[in-house]
Amino acid sequence: MPHNAIFTEQEMMNDALSAEKQLITAYGIYLAEASCENLRSQLTRIITEKQQIQYQIFDAIRQKGWYNVKNANINDVQTAVQKFQGMQQQMQQQ
Repeated sequence: MPHNAIFTEQEMMNDALSAEKQLITAYGIYLAEASCENLRSQLTRIITEKQQIQYQIFDAIRQKGWYNVKNANINDVQTAVQKFQGMQQQMQQQ
């Protein structure tokens, strides 16, 4: 992009949302690999903070009408919960 490129508010907010999602993913990987309890605690705290920031950005974008979200059908939610509970049980039995 040219040096004088001007980004819209929507582009900047979408970029910020994307960055927060990437940070949450990266910190999650670090947490999964950490063996030091103090480090794990700090990473968990950071992830929680990042999730709050990510949601605030998402909610602002949604309120401006730039991110359309449809409400989930209750049957779809129940099906997803059952599916993942089944997967969790299978993993625990192994």
